[in-house]
Amino acid sequence: MSVEVPKRSHPVQRALRGPRPEVVPVLIARACALVGLLDIAAGVFPRFRHSRMHSVAEVLPGALGPFAAALSLSSGVLLLLLAHGLRRRKRRAWRAAVALLPAGAVAQLTYRHSLLGVLISLALLAPLLRHRDQFAALPDPRSRWRALANFVLMGAGSLVLGLVIVSVHPHRLVGDPSLADRITHVLYGLFGFEGPVDYQGDTSWTVAFSLGALGLLTAITTIYLAFRPEHPAARLTEEDEARLRVLLDKHGGRDSLGHFALRRDKAVVFSPSGKAAVTYRVVSGVMLASGDPIGDVEAWPGAIERFMDEATAHSWTPAVMGCSETGGEVWTRETGLDALELGDEAVVDVADFSLAGRAMRNVRQMVKRIERAGYETRVRRVRDLGEAELERIRRAAEDWRGTDTERGFSMALGRIGDPADGDCLIATAHKTDERPGPYGDLKAVLHFVPWGTDGASLDLMRRDRSADPGMNELLIVAALQAAPKLGIARVSLNFAMFRSALARGEKIGAGPVLRAWRGLLVFLSRWFQIESLYKFNAKFQPRWEPRFVVYRASGDLPRIGFAAMQAEGFVDIALPLPRFLRRRTPTARACTHVTAERSVRAA
Repeated sequence: MSVEVPKRSHPVQRALRGPRPEVVPVLIARACALVGLLDIAAGVFPRFRHSRMHSVAEVLPGALGPFAAALSLSSGVLLLLLAHGLRRRKRRAWRAAVALLPAGAVAQLTYRHSLLGVLISLALLAPLLRHRDQFAALPDPRSRWRALANFVLMGAGSLVLGLVIVSVHPHRLVGDPSLADRITHVLYGLFGFEGPVDYQGDTSWTVAFSLGALGLLTAITTIYLAFRPEHPAARLTEEDEARLRVLLDKHGGRDSLGHFALRRDKAVVFSPSGKAAVTYRVVSGVMLASGDPIGDVEAWPGAIERFMDEATAHSWTPAVMGCSETGGEVWTRETGLDALELGDEAVVDVADFSLAGRAMRNVRQMVKRIERAGYETRVRRVRDLGEAELERIRRAAEDWRGTDTERGFSMALGRIGDPADGDCLIATAHKTDERPGPYGDLKAVLHFVPWGTDGASLDLMRRDRSADPGMNELLIVAALQAAPKLGIARVSLNFAMFRSALARGEKIGAGPVLRAWRGLLVFLSRWFQIESLYKFNAKFQPRWEPRFVVYRASGDLPRIGFAAMQAEGFVDIALPLPRFLRRRTPTARACTHVTAERSVRAA
């Protein structure tokens, strides 16, 4: 739908300040990382301290003696850990760095009596204090899982670094210890015990203190992360959901993805007038919005401004997945961000749909064959189904999910049969002439969410793996044929990533670059179903509506892509419980999610 967006008399150019990293925080972060690496080198490699780089190492916290080596190692690791937070202008990283540098200066004076080292430490502290106003970003959402991740990563890093520490003194070793002895010595040393490897002179103390410092650092950081206050990810409150539903009732026909804003694992910011809103989720420091803003198009700039302010406050990277052309124009105009075409959405106009004609021959034959096999279809509103049947559909949809990981974010609702979603459509396929299974005669399910008052948008497709092929085609045709009676004039199907490249690349006259790009997409289709979704959508002769990703800089695209894959469920860096150990509650059973077929729409 093309909508003319009125220009504001004062566009939100303040959003251009965005969470764009300033030069000073980036330089300070890089300096901390460099100093951290030099600290580690000074604490680990004995030759480093006596080489031509000795004059550089003298200005670092600690360089001589067992205590100094351990302190240097600890300082280096901590500075490396702080560098990322400083680059993102995090307030707590700034506070930690401000505390660490004076501690290094004290170590210089206490252990090495180095006045120059004290002066350099204080000199590094000066820009941090001078530019403290640039380090004001609030914390990210976090949970107790961060402590476990820190323990695993720090433990692995300490083991590797410990092996280096044990092995960099070959001329001081007593005997010829094996790799197993060295690993054992590292593990013992991390816990503060003496291992099987021995050295001549004071080297044993140096290695012992260094390993003990690594183990203590791992323990302290893990305990800190485990017991610090949680900042859980924002969730959609009942009040927020009610306000969004009011906006969707008035303006839901603008965007086929509007109803997906009601996912309860999203947060929301409203415009100052309350007439528009942007929903989002924060994943790995990326603030992901999906679809167009909800509500009155004249109030979109106000909601976008609030979104950018929130990203600035937390130093999150802003991104929008799957917005329309109109939405992309508003986002780029109001914020200075860029837009890139991501793919096309397949939209079928019900009045123009027919199974007649050569173009629909394959679909027509498939549907007739399945109907002759004894299958029948039913298309109903959710409010017209009984609770017992809804519960059976929920359980079937969950058990028929093709992956252990729940998928879906920008184009999935994440639940079936909620009392508040009575306008949603459910199309089901049944086969009554065979022995009932655990879900009766149910063989396949399609779920559609409302698209304004006269549209529907496909949410999920699930089928019994033992059912005949073609269940999805059968139910889509059934939904399209039943649509006029339900007052539905348009139906949004799957989203086809890079559809135009696939379509143009297979035509005669396509150039070598386009053919190579299409070949890469076909190769990636082995995992992401890019080509198969395009061909599946094309069966129904839809019109194609372009969708865009909005981003700040080209360098952010890999990070945004990875965050989007995490949000969609294609990448899971958490450690989930085995499926048979997961607790099944009525609420959990009600929250079924999108399948691989649908979730690729937002990859």
